[in-house]
Amino acid sequence: MKSETEELKTRIKELSSQAVKFSKKPTEVCLIDWEQAKQFRQQAREASKRCQLLMQELKRQ
Repeated sequence: MKSETEELKTRIKELSSQAVKFSKKPTEVCLIDWEQAKQFRQQAREASKRCQLLMQELKRQ
């Protein structure tokens, strides 16, 4: 049978492990969102460039 001290140490290790795992989650999500945000910004730039080209073409007509 484990002593109360050993049980506390075991529980501390478990909670510490959970804390580390949970602290990494926001970083993972941020990286995913950042990457997606980067892609959206790139798509927006490309759409803007295409729009400007079409506006120039329209002015020429």
